[in-house]
Amino acid sequence: MPRTVEKPNNPIKNFKIIVAYDGTDFFGWQRQADKPTIQDELERILSMILNQDIKIHGSGRTDAGVHARAQVAHFHAKTRLTPDVIQKGGNSLMTSPIVIHDCRLADPDFHAQYHVRSKEYRYYILNREIPAAIGRDYLWHVKPSLNIDAMNQCCEYLVGEHDFKAFENTGSPRSSTVRTIYSASWTKKPYDRLEFCVCATGFLKNMVRNIVGTLKDAGTGRISPEMFNKILYSCKRPLAGATAPARGLFLHQVNY
Repeated sequence: MPRTVEKPNNPIKNFKIIVAYDGTDFFGWQRQADKPTIQDELERILSMILNQDIKIHGSGRTDAGVHARAQVAHFHAKTRLTPDVIQKGGNSLMTSPIVIHDCRLADPDFHAQYHVRSKEYRYYILNREIPAAIGRDYLWHVKPSLNIDAMNQCCEYLVGEHDFKAFENTGSPRSSTVRTIYSASWTKKPYDRLEFCVCATGFLKNMVRNIVGTLKDAGTGRISPEMFNKILYSCKRPLAGATAPARGLFLHQVNY
């Protein structure tokens, strides 16, 4: 009798994906009951492709309305499908404004959140009297002329290891409010746009948007750079400026 050859079981693999998304119509990254989120949509599509229940782990949360150019996530799957097949299949089935830019095999112990070394966010302001007709979901329209030199003076105080409690909104679990910012600066861009770039070990809830709101106050002359520094060291959220709108914020890069 011919010998029966058993097919080997598919090994469990760890996949790393890099995802871009328009967060306008989503309630953030993390899955929520009865609300559309990036995590939910990705898990739904990947579960269809791989014919199994897929749970993904992102590098961190982004809030409702926040966008990403390069969010990183990982997931485990028992499959023979190659990363490029998974990427192409995911993008072909995706109807939401989410794109898988890269999919590759990762080390078995790679974790998208726990292995992050730094993250870079960018925030965009349209600084002119007339609002934008196109692209208004991706920037904050500020009418008063902003003093970018004063705002960059404030940014110098941000660099280094500090307690950023003054720029944290409540509602997110954390063991410490101390973070290290490696760089922070404003740059003028074409068409009356200002770009804020900030890179740090990590960020507290709404930290970037609260910093931007306070820097805007420095740009209008409402506070001085010295006052900004006092707000930072006060650790008191009520002293800082209003939270800037989510639509101008982009997760730009995650570094490992």
